[in-house]
Amino acid sequence: MFIKEKNANGSSLNGNSATLLSAGTTLNGDVASENDLRIDGTVKGNVICSAKVIIGTTGVIEGNVTGFQADVSGKVVGNIEVKELLQLREESNVEGNIMAAKLQIEPTAIFNGRCQMQVPATAKPKKENELRKPEKQPEVVLQ
Repeated sequence: MFIKEKNANGSSLNGNSATLLSAGTTLNGDVASENDLRIDGTVKGNVICSAKVIIGTTGVIEGNVTGFQADVSGKVVGNIEVKELLQLREESNVEGNIMAAKLQIEPTAIFNGRCQMQVPATAKPKKENELRKPEKQPEVVLQ
């Protein structure tokens, strides 16, 4: 499951690695990962991930979820904040607020909370002239 590769300098780095918390496993405490994280068990604590968080149909999180992307099919009791896409699948149940740049909710998903959309992490900043409001043009009265 974990693959170690060597880069040009000879130091090792993880390639395409992911962490799995399987069904039937309960973790009490916070989880932090720099790689993709799949949760099919139960986490009683916060989940912080620099990559994608996948919560399977048997996955339960009792705490906040923070990540780059998230794909939820299980249950989350807490807030979810992702920098890019948040997907709430058919069987998902979210009890908490969400903040995401992009949101996809399937028709049978359950979501109870507030949603705030944010600017995507990959969005280009607007140029200064695009941010200014156009100046008001003088009124012309024809007689």
